[in-house]
Amino acid sequence: MSTWTDIGPLDAVRRRGARIIKAPGQDLAVFRTIDDQVFALVNACPYRQGPLSEGIVHGTLVTDPLYNWVISLETGEAQGADEGRVDTFPVKVEGGRILLDTSSIYQRQAA
Repeated sequence: MSTWTDIGPLDAVRRRGARIIKAPGQDLAVFRTIDDQVFALVNACPYRQGPLSEGIVHGTLVTDPLYNWVISLETGEAQGADEGRVDTFPVKVEGGRILLDTSSIYQRQAA
């Protein structure tokens, strides 16, 4: 069962930018694309844990600011020759507010 938690207005995340959300045991990065799609990922590149929230958003991808790894915002998968992935979390926009499925965070911690 999903537990949707309001984490703030869509406008709190700039287009092609990110906002960090503190979650138990990890930081999440909530990204907003140029066309207002929203994605949530663990804020750590699979290669040396670079802060994805500080990366460059292009389309539905983000480039790690430290090592130039390109990560899919949709799947968390590294692109190109790089291998690895980061966890993604369900997120949606309703009425101009960003909602994060916090139940998925707790389920992954329990596993």
